[in-house]
Amino acid sequence: MLRQICCSGFQPFRQRLLPWLQSTTLSRSHRVQPSAIRHVRSWSNIPFITVPLSRTHGKSFAHRSELKHAKRIVVKLGSAVVTRGDECGLALGRLASIVEQVSVLQNQGREMMLVTSGAVAFGKQRLRHEILLSQSVRQALHSGQNQLKEMAIPVLEARACAAAGQSGLMALYEAMFTQYSICAAQILVTNLDFHDEQKRRNLNGTLHELLRMNIVPIVNTNDAVVPPAEPNSDLQGVISVKDNDSLAARLAVEMKTDLLIVLSDVEGLFDSPPGSDDAKLIDIFYPGDQQSVTFGTKSRVGMGGMEAKVKAALWALQGGTSVVIANGTHPKVSGHVITDIVEGKKVGTFFSEVKPAGPTVEQQGEMARSGGRMLATLEPEQRAEIIHHLADLLTDQREEILLANKKDLEEAEGRLAAPLLKRLSLSTSKLNSLAIGLRQIAASSQDSVGRVLRRTRIAKNLELEQVTVPIGVLLVIFESRPDCLPQVAALAIASGNGLLLKGGKEATHSNRILHLLAQEALSIHGVKEAIQLVNTREEVEDLCRLDKMIDLIIPRGSSQLVRDIQKAAKGIPVMGHSEGICHMYVDSEASVDKVTRLVRDSKCEYPAACNALETLLIHRDLLRTPLFDQIIDMLRVEQVKIHAGPKFASYLTFSPSEVKSLRTEYGDLELCIEVVDSVQEAIDHIHKYGSSHTDVIVTENEKTAEFFLQHVDSACVFWNASTRFSDGYRFGLGAEVGISTSRIHARGPVGLEGLLTTKWLLRGQDHVVSDFSEHGSLKYLHENLPVPQRNTN
Repeated sequence: MLRQICCSGFQPFRQRLLPWLQSTTLSRSHRVQPSAIRHVRSWSNIPFITVPLSRTHGKSFAHRSELKHAKRIVVKLGSAVVTRGDECGLALGRLASIVEQVSVLQNQGREMMLVTSGAVAFGKQRLRHEILLSQSVRQALHSGQNQLKEMAIPVLEARACAAAGQSGLMALYEAMFTQYSICAAQILVTNLDFHDEQKRRNLNGTLHELLRMNIVPIVNTNDAVVPPAEPNSDLQGVISVKDNDSLAARLAVEMKTDLLIVLSDVEGLFDSPPGSDDAKLIDIFYPGDQQSVTFGTKSRVGMGGMEAKVKAALWALQGGTSVVIANGTHPKVSGHVITDIVEGKKVGTFFSEVKPAGPTVEQQGEMARSGGRMLATLEPEQRAEIIHHLADLLTDQREEILLANKKDLEEAEGRLAAPLLKRLSLSTSKLNSLAIGLRQIAASSQDSVGRVLRRTRIAKNLELEQVTVPIGVLLVIFESRPDCLPQVAALAIASGNGLLLKGGKEATHSNRILHLLAQEALSIHGVKEAIQLVNTREEVEDLCRLDKMIDLIIPRGSSQLVRDIQKAAKGIPVMGHSEGICHMYVDSEASVDKVTRLVRDSKCEYPAACNALETLLIHRDLLRTPLFDQIIDMLRVEQVKIHAGPKFASYLTFSPSEVKSLRTEYGDLELCIEVVDSVQEAIDHIHKYGSSHTDVIVTENEKTAEFFLQHVDSACVFWNASTRFSDGYRFGLGAEVGISTSRIHARGPVGLEGLLTTKWLLRGQDHVVSDFSEHGSLKYLHENLPVPQRNTN
């Protein structure tokens, strides 16, 4: 039953095998580099990392986020994962990647076990090779090469293939794991090893001893002697070992494992056979949901199909083991699928016994989509009425809002930095300003959706219109800014978009009441579900993968948040800016009276804002002048820490600390000062080190100012005005969903117009393209028609 491979047991074979493995056509990420061995452990000396992995077994994990606490893990590799597409031989690159991931988790202090297929495919490859070799020796002497290619290969019996392939498969695993200083041991089992009490105890004891010694057990059914599976042969409360799915489930429960990962050739469990038009991946599967699933055929190889996997998964779940079924063959994800699952990322189908109290995020996305479409069909006056009602609720329910916000502030005290606490705080004046901004949005939304932008007469009785329409469903992710919620909600209502909101947990109480008020306002016209607040444990990275439900992501928060979202978003456009490195250039002809006011307001009024000044560029002629001294004195009074740019530092005997990088967003009372020789040098500096957000020139020379305005390639470029004016409310947009530095669709403060796209409406009378051919009866006119005037009242 047990065949244990020691680290030295196959040394001669390993010396022949390793050079071959390293020379195979594996991808760079799958090849094992010598440097990767530097920080791994061996079972004889186990320096476990200090990760809180221990847990009491008995109940499965309720949420994906808890999977990172899994200590003992079984990974089941299906035949489709292990074998090549031709079913003769192993997918070496894929196996190397899986071994790498298992080794990483093992070296984190987890206890990993593998249930693997592949012996039959490996043996089939070896036996085919032997048959071809023996036939070719005889036939090559009597026939030509063409006949050699047409040699018939007999059908190979599976048990014989398994017997021929077991040793080679294990030797391959052992060689791969050795690259990470990890030992592996093979255990072959049959049904008797679970049903015979003595053999079951022996098996259990052997596995526990291997895990204690930090050895990875590699378990497989003994296909060389196992009889064919008998249908419906499960014992009462016990699952029979018919295939490796049932074996993995039985092993997981027997060993009280925390997590069973079943890798197959599909993304997970679908509500109908994968590939069918309406098939949807099931994110979380609950016991009792089998009736809502239609199973298709099994995979191209292996004993079981998805129905067998679900049955095994539910049996393991009932035994206290969490289960995830995922794709182990997709080249884009197979290199990190196991580690992603353990990290709690939304991969495959997670089996859980705990149903969430509210809707899933997928259901919320569908509600936002249908609610948004209903919202877009309302009359402009009805959408405006909803926004006015929300503005009234912000002032009428002021006490309840501030009380909820007080709870957030108390819980955040000591955990958040002062600038973030300031963003988190709401006040009566903030709520009043919000209400004013919302009423501005309502006034400007009267002809936003459905506005005709262009009319063209294509031909007689064939007219084309381009009209504005909502983008669809927006996902807005924001940190520490509860005032962002009603602003974004009002803009979504005005533009007819569905909305998913994901706020930071530090503003939980504030966000909850503000969302309830938004839904109360929407209810007056029956579109309550158009705005959804995501309260589940969804990670931001998982939300960014919902490309079938979300049309645009808008992050509102730190530059790190924006960068993380831009990196995580797959197939969904992201509107925003990763940094707000705003510059102010003080020209040689700047007014003494204006400069200090503009610098103070831009830097000190709200230093945490993305439109706060971060770099002050000063013309060289202003050094050692009263104007320069006034600027420095003002910054000193405001307690602004100054960082000297390289050129500025060279002019000073005793300079402030030299800046580490000229591309820094401080977000605090800190400022970089640098010296330039001309307006052109200032522009070049901005283009090299800026973030295309907001940049300002201070000068009395109109020609110089216009040159700066026309040549600086940023979203907002100002003359003699504070950088802080870069804001949707101050621009008269009512509010903004964010500031965009991208170069398509919308740029700068993004208000109502930036949340609209267009569609084309063509009205004809039995027109066909063939009528416009060379010998057709019609000709294209392409006449521009007048566009209805926009209501500006």
